[in-house]
Amino acid sequence: MGKKAIRVLAAASGGGHWEQLMLLRPTLANYETFYATTEPGVAEQHGIAAVAPLPDCNQNQPLRSALCALVAMGIVLRLRPRVVISTGAAPGFFCILAGRLIGARTLWIDSVANGEELSMCGRLSRRLAHQCWTQWEHLAASNGPHYHGAVL
Repeated sequence: MGKKAIRVLAAASGGGHWEQLMLLRPTLANYETFYATTEPGVAEQHGIAAVAPLPDCNQNQPLRSALCALVAMGIVLRLRPRVVISTGAAPGFFCILAGRLIGARTLWIDSVANGEELSMCGRLSRRLAHQCWTQWEHLAASNGPHYHGAVL
C-alpha cells in the first residue's frame, strides 16, 4: 500500500494549534490527508479547500463540548481515516477519541505553548492516543509524553 493510500485526518483548533499543524503539512502531503478545524477560513488561507468544520469548545462549555464530540465522530465515521493527528485543543482531542474508537492510529502533539505542563487534553491523550508527544524535552517521560523535537 502506497503512502497516498493511507488516509489521515489532521485536526486542530484555530490559531496557534492550526499554525503548528500547518508546519507538518509537507509531511502530511505524502498521504491522503483531510483537515478539520474550528476556523475553516484559516484552511482556505492555506489553500486547503476541503476542510471539515468543528465546533469550538473547551472544558467550561459541556454542551458545546458534547456537540463537538458528536461532530468529530461524524467526521471520523465519514472519512474512515487510518491515522488521526492533532496538535490541539479540545476539538482535536475529540477527533483523537473518535479515531481511537474506529481503530485508527492516533498521535497527539501537545502545543509548544504548554511549556510548564501538558495541557488538559494532552494529559487525557497521554492515556488515550497511541502516541503523545510534547515539544518540551523536560516534560518527556518514559511512559509518555515523548519528545521528538519541536514543530516550531
